[in-house]
Amino acid sequence: MQHEIRALHTGTTVTVYQAYAPSIGLPAARDGRFPAAWKRDRMTWIKPSFLWMMYRCGWGTKQDQETVLAVEISREGFEWALRNSCLSHYVRGLHADQASWKRQLRQSPARVQWDPERDLRLNPLPYRSLQLGLAGDAAGRYADEWTVSISDVTPLAREIHALVRGGDLDAAARLLPDERPYLAGKELLGHLGVDGEGDIEGDGA
Repeated sequence: MQHEIRALHTGTTVTVYQAYAPSIGLPAARDGRFPAAWKRDRMTWIKPSFLWMMYRCGWGTKQDQETVLAVEISREGFEWALRNSCLSHYVRGLHADQASWKRQLRQSPARVQWDPERDLRLNPLPYRSLQLGLAGDAAGRYADEWTVSISDVTPLAREIHALVRGGDLDAAARLLPDERPYLAGKELLGHLGVDGEGDIEGDGA
């Protein structure tokens, strides 16, 4: 499916990934919550796809993204964010016009972006991965209410990256998190134009 949420998830939680400078990431992993230096008034993007996170942070080598975190959050919070989200881009046929989309974007505490999923060599795949941006009320809820646990998965990222560099893709794949389709039908994604087949209705998807 072109637009499908895939994630490591249980009956009560969903795991998402973020990367931070060690000054933020290490205290977060140590304490299981984000430190005071983590700014709740800024938009924060969470990613259910481990490999898309690796693409974004360069396997934890980019400046201020050296600590890769796996953040386990409640399904209730994750689904609240989806219900209260807006697409990050205008889609003709889904939105009445550019002005109404911009108005919705300003009012929504969360926004959804679909970017090409990545393979182990971080090349784009022909289907999309969810990125979920949280701002305002959503960012505060994420940090203070939804977060169940925070783990430092930088060593895992480095181990997989070393296997990829060495050409052992099978061994690298065996270490990847078990990301399975997350059932999110029209009740959660319909307002984003995603139909039952995982496609976005309207032009410009």
